[in-house]
Amino acid sequence: MVHGEIWTIKEFFVLPNEYIYWSIQIVMYPFMTGLVAGAFVLSSLYHVFNVKQLKDIARFALVFSFALLPVAMLPLMLHLQQPLRGTNVLMTPHFTSAISAFGIVFLAYACIVASEIWFVYRRHFVNVVNTLMAKKQRTTLEKLQLLLNRVLTLGAMDIGEEALVKDHKAVSLLAAIGIPVACFLHGYAGFIFGSVKANALWMTPLMPVIFICSAVVSGIALCIITYIVTMKLRTMWAKRHQGEPGVPSIAMLRQVEDTEVRMSAKALLTFMVLAVTLELLDIIFRGYTAVKSWDILREVIYGLDFYKIFVFQYGLGNFLPFLLLLLPGVTVRRAAFCSLLVLFGVFMMRWNVVIGGQAFSLTFNGFMHYHLPIIPHDMETFKEGLFGAMFVMICPYVIFFFLNKVTPVFLEEEGH
Repeated sequence: MVHGEIWTIKEFFVLPNEYIYWSIQIVMYPFMTGLVAGAFVLSSLYHVFNVKQLKDIARFALVFSFALLPVAMLPLMLHLQQPLRGTNVLMTPHFTSAISAFGIVFLAYACIVASEIWFVYRRHFVNVVNTLMAKKQRTTLEKLQLLLNRVLTLGAMDIGEEALVKDHKAVSLLAAIGIPVACFLHGYAGFIFGSVKANALWMTPLMPVIFICSAVVSGIALCIITYIVTMKLRTMWAKRHQGEPGVPSIAMLRQVEDTEVRMSAKALLTFMVLAVTLELLDIIFRGYTAVKSWDILREVIYGLDFYKIFVFQYGLGNFLPFLLLLLPGVTVRRAAFCSLLVLFGVFMMRWNVVIGGQAFSLTFNGFMHYHLPIIPHDMETFKEGLFGAMFVMICPYVIFFFLNKVTPVFLEEEGH
């Protein structure tokens, strides 16, 4: 059976060797890489532009971005028929191919984020080592923790004022360098689609820029939702341990949450304006120029995918949250609801680009419909189905859970 034949339904005049080859995992690929870039941009708003109201969520977004990073390539690995060959992108990178260039960009970005996290948490690593070294009796877990933090210090045990100032400067420098690298990391995904000359829907120079703007929007939205959920769990924990030393008050936690979410919502609204403007400009430009392929594109955009584009993507995913965020007095609940809608809108944008770009035949006289496999009956339908997409979405949170044990996102000492 040909790859793609299981979930492809043909209509009218379609070439016999045409199927929807790029399925849900290729939708998840630009979606996940966009979350990585967006989360890093949110953290850089504090480290580079000194937006002090985002201090707490900036560290949270930085660690969360690092947790999302390994999952960025997971959809591609699941989609490949020979996944072991995927490592060739990282082992033999070169700029003669957009995919191969990804190896250089991905490794460079990973080094930047890892270095920035190290400078942010270096004092924490040293404090943990000093605290555990002062103990005469250590448990097995504490011995392992001591060994791990000794390795993470890299021998830099100086936590004097001058050393910490240098750490702060290094963080600001790395964050400034990381912003264009993060944008390029996701912009190249739009470049891959925009450079496909054989596909009329994808071939546009605006595609990389649209992908970058929507990536920042989706990353900020996911950070807001995850931060709210994490703060709710933290508040529940604080209620159970009220009165104990080192436990913050409930009022302080709610005040911090409200401030961070409000400022993040403002940043989300700003980037939404840019993202929606570019997407609408692309559609208007296509309709105005009306090139030879516009007849089939018009049937796809205004007919076949009308509800997916104008109702789900623009209506529910863009304009509704945009109007709700414009209303005065943004609350935490409203920000969470708007962030969910924004994530849905960005996902539908990726869906409409990847799946919609394959919806019409090269004959320009036929269409293909994609049916997402729900219940897997073999490995192929698992990887390219609903459960495969859910697996990709769950992985970052598992990584984030363990990463938070080593680099705690709510580290009180960093506030001094």
